[in-house]
Amino acid sequence: MLLPFAPVVSRLAPTPSGFLHLGNAVNFTLTWLLTRRAGGILHLRIDDLDRARFRPVYLDNIFRTLDWLGLDYDYGPMGPDDFERNFSQQHRLAEYEAVLQAAHAAHPHIFYACRCSRTELARTAEPGGLYPGTCRAAGWAFYAPEIAWRAHVPPAATVAFHDLAQGVAEVNLAAELGDFVVRKKNGSAAYQVASIVDDVRLGVTLIVRGLDLLPSTAAQVWLAPLLPGQASFTARQFLHHGLVLNEKGEKLSKSTQASQQRGIMAEAASPQVVYQAVARLLGASPAAATSLASLQEAVQSADK
Repeated sequence: MLLPFAPVVSRLAPTPSGFLHLGNAVNFTLTWLLTRRAGGILHLRIDDLDRARFRPVYLDNIFRTLDWLGLDYDYGPMGPDDFERNFSQQHRLAEYEAVLQAAHAAHPHIFYACRCSRTELARTAEPGGLYPGTCRAAGWAFYAPEIAWRAHVPPAATVAFHDLAQGVAEVNLAAELGDFVVRKKNGSAAYQVASIVDDVRLGVTLIVRGLDLLPSTAAQVWLAPLLPGQASFTARQFLHHGLVLNEKGEKLSKSTQASQQRGIMAEAASPQVVYQAVARLLGASPAAATSLASLQEAVQSADK
């Protein structure tokens, strides 16, 4: 794993759609460590576009987990009330929409209207859950009720970029993600658009994600030059780290949490398990990683 070059501006970007699990905690701690080691700036940027899955208890869990881990940040909300008043993405919906409208005007054929229901999507999905392009040539009106906008990804679209952990990352975007949604049926921007706009606005230079989000990064690298004012996104430094798996070898996900699962704070006696996992990602030997007991020791281990 290569270290990011200065200046480093990064962000913690949790979503209040479930309790933060070990994988989230590892990502946040690694991001914090890399940023602090570089003398950089760290933002807390909570992604709450998905208000259908938003719960106040999940929002509160974000702040309590960061405190439990001992992670500080330079800019961002100080608590749930401050977030709702001043930092929620709901306050920026008009900004995202303006970017989408400008992109649509500048590139009339890059988006198309899709009216497929969830049931239709589940029934017609191609292997890997990819959208089969049902509405690509349908010509639906963009502003009709229950219409989403999708990006038309060319069949040969391949995105390549340098990754600090993976080397040269090359993603066949059409095969990995297909025609992804950029504007949801409720009229608000989708994750890929809002994430680009937020990272450019904050001046983020380092984005640390799990390896499972490599296709999302590729989608954003491909999309950003088509969004007026957002092309600089492609100059970010990216680092996609290995995933933390459960006992079945499956990746951890908030969307599959059982009702009794309350996140990493309820499952671990201390943050030590997180620090040890981060140390292993940074190349520490199993013995050295197991000996870590504090965040300070993790910092010292990373500096060796």
